[in-house]
Formats: sequence, structure tokens, C-alpha cells
Amino acid sequence: MNKVLLLGSPNSGKSLLFNRLTGLRHKVANFPGCTVDTGSGKLRKLPAVTLVDFPGAYSLQPVSGEEEIAVGYFKQALEDPEVTHVLCLIDVTRLEKCLYFTLQVIWEAARHGKQVTVLANMMDVLEKHHIGADLEGLAEHLRTPVLPMSARTGAGIDELLERIAAPGGPPARPANENQAPAELMRGTALQLARRFGPRGDILIHSQERLDEFFLHTVLGGVAFFAIMFLLFQSIFTWAAPAMDLVENLLGMLSDLVVPAIGNAIARDFTADAVFSGIGAFLVFVPQIFVLTVIIGILEDSGYMARAALICHKPLRFFGLTGKSFIPMLSGVACAIPGIYAARTIDSPKKRWLTYLAIPLMPCSARLPVYTLLIAAFIPAHNLFGGLVGLQGLAMFLIYLFGMICGLAAAGLTYRGNRDDYDDLPFVLEMPPYRIPAWQPLLRNAWNRCQHFVTKAGKAIFLVTVFIWVLGYFPNYGADLGTSWLGYLGQFVEPLFAPLGLDWRYGVAVLTSFVAREVFVSTLGTMFGIAGVEENMVPLVDQIQASGLSIASGLSMLVFFAIALMCVSTLVILTKEAQSSRLAIKMFAVYCVAAYLAALLVYHLVSLLGY
Repeated sequence: MNKVLLLGSPNSGKSLLFNRLTGLRHKVANFPGCTVDTGSGKLRKLPAVTLVDFPGAYSLQPVSGEEEIAVGYFKQALEDPEVTHVLCLIDVTRLEKCLYFTLQVIWEAARHGKQVTVLANMMDVLEKHHIGADLEGLAEHLRTPVLPMSARTGAGIDELLERIAAPGGPPARPANENQAPAELMRGTALQLARRFGPRGDILIHSQERLDEFFLHTVLGGVAFFAIMFLLFQSIFTWAAPAMDLVENLLGMLSDLVVPAIGNAIARDFTADAVFSGIGAFLVFVPQIFVLTVIIGILEDSGYMARAALICHKPLRFFGLTGKSFIPMLSGVACAIPGIYAARTIDSPKKRWLTYLAIPLMPCSARLPVYTLLIAAFIPAHNLFGGLVGLQGLAMFLIYLFGMICGLAAAGLTYRGNRDDYDDLPFVLEMPPYRIPAWQPLLRNAWNRCQHFVTKAGKAIFLVTVFIWVLGYFPNYGADLGTSWLGYLGQFVEPLFAPLGLDWRYGVAVLTSFVAREVFVSTLGTMFGIAGVEENMVPLVDQIQASGLSIASGLSMLVFFAIALMCVSTLVILTKEAQSSRLAIKMFAVYCVAAYLAALLVYHLVSLLGY
């Protein structure tokens, strides 16, 4: 089995090319730090060849954790006799940045007798602006083939595959065989870029005009908050039709399936556990899709790096860096990729502070819980002539609350020992603005939903079955209060009674420690059993009919915003931080803080008469 290595600078289109060649679905984005580990896959048209994708790097002298991964794996891979070819992808619109790294790759590959091909990506951008580049002259100077291509449109893919398939090409030869990589000057890359690169500065001027707005002291901040607000408004507005469709389909399916089941226990299980339990969770999947699409647009367009720059100054007050913004926003989708993305933070100490903030980011696992509680306790009224929905505003505020709590946790730790956390400076590349590629964007959103359902599905199914068995026996669902689940609930009820919650909500909170989204399915199962013949009524209506006060509902929102209740996050955090103490302390502190904050909110709202 032959192996081909794929390397390149961040934002050069490497992951998009990898997806085109292999058909795999690696995350594609337009900001540094997206890929934090190597990936591999067989070429679709050459199944005997395995393509290995490396994290982006600027040079073979690593500075960031991401570059250390790339450089370490690359040097190790060059020792592998199965590696026959090295592909070095360059962004032809930013030639100077890429050529320094390219010269080093050629030198290192030549030392190991490996064949190198330079891939000049983004040729479609040059063609769009009627700009040319002397790739033949560059290839002659580098003594290495340079293929023009576009990972976005697929142009040049066939020529690349032909070259990979060609048997035994000559190994790379550095332009200056007496010059070691450490001695390659950036001036050489600058000279090559000026001599062979695109003529004209139209691309730079276009980016500068947009940056004048998005990075403006006042307008940039206003645009940032407007974009973030639009993101959370869209979760309710754009996903509502799809949520209604899923709910109606589940109802129609239950009407067909449940009556056809002859066995009483199996019929009750299907109605109560499957449709009321698991079905209550599936209704919220469209919101995960919409959230992922919006975040993907921000990433692919190049705005994410601008947002990181805008956030650097306020984040610095909390001991964080602008690079912390990307892992924290990744945590809005899921805390686990956010923790992985924190690898790219240069400073180990700021990385630890970022770990403190990520679990408090309002992740997609919290989204079903937030949506359920907001739909149950916040009226669906519109403000300002229908421009702002009250439920969308509530979602924005609870997300903002979680982010503020994350910053507060990092800030308190930083302020307690500031000198230990001021070390490395903040350096971030501004990628060019680009129109997102919709196919990988939508595919990534679909994969996120699929992964979310399958990843959470096992835990949800097991917990749902467990809760149903406890709630159904020994009286076969005749009275939930005298079931095994009722006895368990009465045992834990004193803990949740100060929040105005009865035993059913207490049991749902406890089961959510397996995974936050299990809270919804647990309530769906219990209300399904309690509802008997009316268990197909939407869960929101069931909660509203249960008489739960607004104070209790808001206290639950606050509790879920702060509590660290995801076992998977604790495991990954222990692995990445190489410390179980950090994970255990965070779990204990955040859960206690969540309970106390929920108690405070309950009493404050109760004083207002709600």
C-alpha cells in the first residue's frame, strides 16, 4: 500500500482537497487551527493509495501546538518506506507565506529521497480577477513540478491523480543543495513570490476594504453582536418548519405503529419510550443543523478569524487570547471538538484557562433542553414589528449567559495568579474572505446531526429503557407515583424541592449527567407513562399542564447553563489536559455553582410573583 502525504499552510484549502480526493468528510473551514490531528483515507480513483492529511503549518520550526503535531508526524512519516510522494499545497494568492514552508518541505523530502509535487491552489480566484502567475518559472526554480489547480472547483484533480499514479518519479531536489532548512531565509520566499507570483494587488485591496468595516473599532463591534444575535434568532426562526415536520411525522408514525402492536407491554413501550422518549429528542435535531450551518458560514467566509481578533482585547482581560475564541465557539457545537481545538493555543497556561471556559459554552447538547424550557415558559411573542422573537431573544440571552460564566471562570482563575499566565504574545493570520462552498458546508452540518444523534442515541436509548422499566413496573403504568421510579424520585426530591421541582424533574436532571440531552427524553418517557392515552401530546404541552412555575423553569435553565454534566467531555478533558484532577475539580465546582445560581434565580423570580 503506497502512501502520499498532503501538507500545506493553514487556510490553503488542504482539507477541501483531501475531501475531494478521498470522499471522506473532514471538517473544512477558513481559519487557522481547524485540523488538529492527522487524517487518512484511500483515494477514490486510486484505492491502492492512502492519502495522509496533516495539520496546517507555517514552517518546520514549530511554534504552536498544531504545528508541532504536523512537523512531528511529517518527519516520522518520511521514514516510512511506504511513503512514495509528498504533496505540498500552496495558496497561489498568498505565495510568500506558503513558499517558505514549501522550500523546507522540499529540502526535508529530498533528504529522504521522496518525490514532491507542489500544488498551486486557488487558481480559480486568479482567473476570476484576470490575474496570472508564472508557475512554470516557479517550478524550474524549485526543481519540482508545480500543478495549477482549484480544490474548490475540482480543476487540476485529474492531472494530479495521473502524476500520483505514474510509477517512480524522481525524488525532490532542493534549489540550493548547500543550504540547510534552518538557514532558508524568508527573503528567498519573498523574492520568489515577487518574481513568479500574481501581478497586482487587487486581492489585498478587496480584503482591506472589508476589514475596514469588520475590524472597525465601533462598526466592527456592532457587526459582531448583530451576527451573533442573528445566529441565535435563526435557531428558532429557520428551524421551526423542520421541527414541526419532524413532530408531525413522528405523530403520524406513532398512529400507524402503536395500534398495530398486539402485546400490551410492547405497545406501551413503543408509545412511551420510543415515541414519547426518543421522539421528544429527535424533534430538536433541525436546530442542530441550522446552528452548524451558520457557524460553518462564519468559518468558511473568513469572518471567524476577524471575530477572534475583535475578541482578543476583551478576552485578554480574562487571561485568555483571541485564539481562545475559536475553541470556545467550537464548544457551541460540542465541547469535545472545542477542547481538541484548544491544542492550537500556543501558551499552555492560556490553554488551561480556555479549558475552564469551554464546558460552559452553550453546546448543542444543551440546545434541546433550552428549546424545551424556553418553548414551555417563554411566550412566542414578537417585538419591534416582528423583527425580534421573544423566544429567540431568550435563547440569545441564555447563550450569552453561558459564555459570560465561562469567561468569569477563566477570569477568576487568571486574576488569582496573573503572573503565571502572561507568557506568549498573540499572533493570528487573517485569511482572505471567501464565499463558502455549500456542498461541504451542508454535508458537514448533516454529519454533525448524524453524529449527534448516533453518539447520543446509545445513551438516550439505554437511559430511556431504564427509565421506562422503572416507571412502568410493578403496576404496569397504572400509577407513576407508586412505581419503582416514583420511589427513586421521592428519595431525591428533597434535593430539588428548594427549586420548586417535583421528583420527575429531579430524576430527569440526574439522568442528564450521562448526557445533557437525555433530560428531554427522560421527561418525555415519564410524561408518556403518566399521560396514559394522551402520551402523544407534545412534551411542551405536558410540562405546561403540569403546573411548573416560571421560577422553576428559569432556575433549570440556569442550572443547565452552568453544570458540567457530560461524561464524554470529562473523559476528553482528562486526556487533553493530562490531568484527572482538573476534570474532577471542574465537575464538582460547576455543579455546586449551578445549584446555588439556580436557587438564587428561583427565589428572585418568585419574589416578582412568577
